Amino acid sequence: MSNEEPGGGTGGTRRSPRQGVGGSPLGSTLSIVLAVIAVVAGFLILRNITDDGGGSTSDGDDVVVDTSTTLAGPTTTTEPAVTTTTLTTEGATVIVANASGVSGSAGRMTTALEAAGFTMSEATNSTERVEDSLIYFDPSIAAAEAVANSVSIVMGGIDVANVPEPPPVEGGDLGDAGVLVLLGTNQADKTLAELQGAETTETTTATGTSPDVSGSSTTVATETTAATETTASG
Repeated sequence: MSNEEPGGGTGGTRRSPRQGVGGSPLGSTLSIVLAVIAVVAGFLILRNITDDGGGSTSDGDDVVVDTSTTLAGPTTTTEPAVTTTTLTTEGATVIVANASGVSGSAGRMTTALEAAGFTMSEATNSTERVEDSLIYFDPSIAAAEAVANSVSIVMGGIDVANVPEPPPVEGGDLGDAGVLVLLGTNQADKTLAELQGAETTETTTATGTSPDVSGSSTTVATETTAATETTASG
């Protein structure tokens, strides 16, 4: 009998038939390769997604995230500055003369200045009529100029000058007064606060500050106004 293999020639070497994908050795190898490719592709896709969500922009630039913390420093509150002015209210007597034509205005200003700490003489009338007040002082009295300047301050800044001769008051004599306030129309019947142009002005007043005048120190608020109407002359 012959040793022929079924379906083949005689005398040849017996060869294993080629197996297909399903279950053959070649199919198993191909399956492993495809699985590895799928895993690698999945890893690349996952990493790309992670990079996109972690701060990449559309043009590929890196996004730098500032993680530093800024601490707020202490808040500084600036209080409004308070300006104080030293006034001389003693050493010379002040007299107010009505040059406004407003009846009784000189007497009311006399009361206001007295309340502010000045030594006042009885109000009188001026021989002149002026719109803006003037303040005169007698240079022969040591503290007269300082007192005149202080009256100017509390009345809102009025020009100060040496008293003319004779003084422009009825009788032409100031008596014992060393400072003359010629009260004009623009300042008549206004409070000291109104003349200063402020609702409240706090001023420290020192009396007898002239080197030639002795006296004690005192504090007077210049917002004090004349609350009493008087019938003094002028």
